Amino acid sequence: MNKVQGISFFDRYLSVWVALCIGAGIAVGKYLPQVPELLNRWEYANVSLPIAVLIWVMIFPMMLKIDFGSVLNAVKMPNGLMITLSVNWLIKPFTMFGIAWLFFFVLYKAFMPTELASEYLAGAVLLGAAPCTAMVFVWSHLTKGDPAYTLVQVALNDLVILIAFVPIVSLLLGIGGILIPWKTLLLSVVLFVVIPLAMSVITRKLLVYRKGLPYFEHTFIPRFKSTTIVGLLLTLIIIFSFQGEIILKNPITILLLAIPLILQTFLIFFIAYGWAYKWKLAHRIAAPAALIGASNFFELAVAVAIMLFGFDSGATLTTVVGVLVEVPVMLALVKYANGSAHKFI
Repeated sequence: MNKVQGISFFDRYLSVWVALCIGAGIAVGKYLPQVPELLNRWEYANVSLPIAVLIWVMIFPMMLKIDFGSVLNAVKMPNGLMITLSVNWLIKPFTMFGIAWLFFFVLYKAFMPTELASEYLAGAVLLGAAPCTAMVFVWSHLTKGDPAYTLVQVALNDLVILIAFVPIVSLLLGIGGILIPWKTLLLSVVLFVVIPLAMSVITRKLLVYRKGLPYFEHTFIPRFKSTTIVGLLLTLIIIFSFQGEIILKNPITILLLAIPLILQTFLIFFIAYGWAYKWKLAHRIAAPAALIGASNFFELAVAVAIMLFGFDSGATLTTVVGVLVEVPVMLALVKYANGSAHKFI
């Protein structure tokens, strides 16, 4: 795939920008240690104020694109939605926990302290409990997925996150022996899902009412085209200004974390894609149904990891590695989906 149509320059090379930001963050932490020290003071109730602002900058533009009125059309595509909701919420979080536990506590046991393995497990669980909300529009477009179906499944998953994310994360982290304060976890969902979601719904309704849908979709939303990526990259620089010393002492950590995350991505894709094939769904439904679970709402995962465990935690590092590997792995799955489209109706 030499040239990827339908994906912006920044999105196409997201992993490159992430890698550069890792380097920039490590350099800041090593040569300007007063910067992370200063940022560490700007927090309230365990919430980093700079990170909170950047997370809102990332999430708000994504949620503006979602028309929650489209959920009413869900009855027209029940099979595809049954697959994506089942895989995303009844399978994915638990397979992520199982794979992460196997790697961090069994396969890596000889060279990974138990406490650190627990933090890595927590980060993996946060990724597994947050299916994609924004980039799936790109993946769907690249596979010629049904835009209406993609919109409905994203809207439904965002609504499910409101009620399912906290219980699932609490359950799995409890099984893993990690104590999570419910109040902190609930506050993180309110801050990084409920508030931006409410703001986006209100903004969308007001602008569509006053200036019309064409203005909203073709003039207003494009103004935020690079906002999400810029917010993400700035967040990563801050995170790695805290993580730099850990990585410099053990650079192979990134690879060790990436392996189970990549394995989980392929597993979830093929479960959903194979299920869609068995049910004889059209490829325009099967592809986005499989891709939404394979990718992650990493903005939410990063935000919650920082809030629960801190900048310099293994949990936060795991969620960031999820960002690093996501784009190249998802593009490989897009290529596979396009190459196998002839097998579907």
